Amino acid sequence: MINPYFYPSYELSESIRLSGKWLGAAAQTFWGQPAFGLIPGTLPSLFNAWGQVTERTMDRISSRPDWGIEAVVSDGRDYLVEIRSIAEKPFCRLLEFHTSRENVNRNGKKRPRILLIAPMSGHYATLLRNTVISLLPDCDVFITDWRNARNVSAAEGDFDVEDYTEYVIDWIRELGPEIHVVPVCQPVPLALVATAWLAQNDPGCLPQSLTLIGGPVDPDANPTEVTDFGNKISMAELENTVIQRVRAGLAGEGRMVYPGAVQLASFMAMNWNTHFQSFADQIANVAKGGGSDYDRHNTFYDEYLAVMDMPAEFYLSTVERIFKNREIARNAFHLRGVHVDITSLDTVPVKVVEGGRDDIAAPGQCKAALDLLTALPDAKKAYHLEPDAGHYGIFSGKAWHNKIRPEVLGFIEKFDVNKK
Repeated sequence: MINPYFYPSYELSESIRLSGKWLGAAAQTFWGQPAFGLIPGTLPSLFNAWGQVTERTMDRISSRPDWGIEAVVSDGRDYLVEIRSIAEKPFCRLLEFHTSRENVNRNGKKRPRILLIAPMSGHYATLLRNTVISLLPDCDVFITDWRNARNVSAAEGDFDVEDYTEYVIDWIRELGPEIHVVPVCQPVPLALVATAWLAQNDPGCLPQSLTLIGGPVDPDANPTEVTDFGNKISMAELENTVIQRVRAGLAGEGRMVYPGAVQLASFMAMNWNTHFQSFADQIANVAKGGGSDYDRHNTFYDEYLAVMDMPAEFYLSTVERIFKNREIARNAFHLRGVHVDITSLDTVPVKVVEGGRDDIAAPGQCKAALDLLTALPDAKKAYHLEPDAGHYGIFSGKAWHNKIRPEVLGFIEKFDVNKK
């Protein structure tokens, strides 16, 4: 039973955020007055810059980022991109990045269809914006757009790892057997289970391939501070310290959630010195007249700071079943009381991608999937370790664009049976 004394903490955290935003705006208003230009020294400009950075930071925590994808260059031509919702459920919608181009490229080959399974781990699906942009020239791209739990009515009921798995099953069925499935980070183990379930129950809807990018299939294979967290705290402690009730006035009023702000604080605490230095450098930069909406700092933190709440049942069941009990690592996962045998997955090609510097899902955690697939021929297994890539680098940035993306597309093309 969740401790009712922690229910008001949702309002408290929101009050702290709004207070920080107000302080930032007040600092700008006061220290930005022209009269302070008569004072020698840099203190007025530094205080003014602190206000600008603080207000922007606090504002981004409650803002949902835009996709910002308006066009794609494909085969030497520009095509407008229309983002369409093609299927909807209470906790997620399936998006298509639709273009008006033909479905074959200049070489007469049919473009692969890719379903990106975005993580439900505190950030919006827009975290994969650069991944989508990089794939659009060569593929038709779809993505799971998970909803912020504070905006889902409590009347819609609970949502846990089994519900998540069923959503993935339904989205794969929705897109048909031509799809290539690419889960990133958190959904990796559940996408593996969903595909195995299809192998057992609906083999006609199996995807053409499965590419697993940096997810905790076996958290104990190479524990990190994040994946070992479940072994250091009891479920009762979690329920009584981090689970909160959505405040009045929101669509999800009364729903129990794991707030995105709590998740953000825990992730930032892992690299506190790095984040502190980044914000200090940005304040100094703004004080000197630098800084813009699209500078390196704002481009990163506008996305990183935008957080969403997770359903409490999903967060708690993930900790208990994926991390504590290692149900997927032990091939012991049950869906609605029926065992899903991962070894039944014997035809779908599987590629695993890991980053050598990943401090969230360290090398070995995702690779464990290949060891579970005992019935899958070695010719249909592939593995790529990018030595210098961190967690975000395996799906965004130079490592992704220059090394990992070509590997993933090559694997997909190899097993794309629908190409001409």
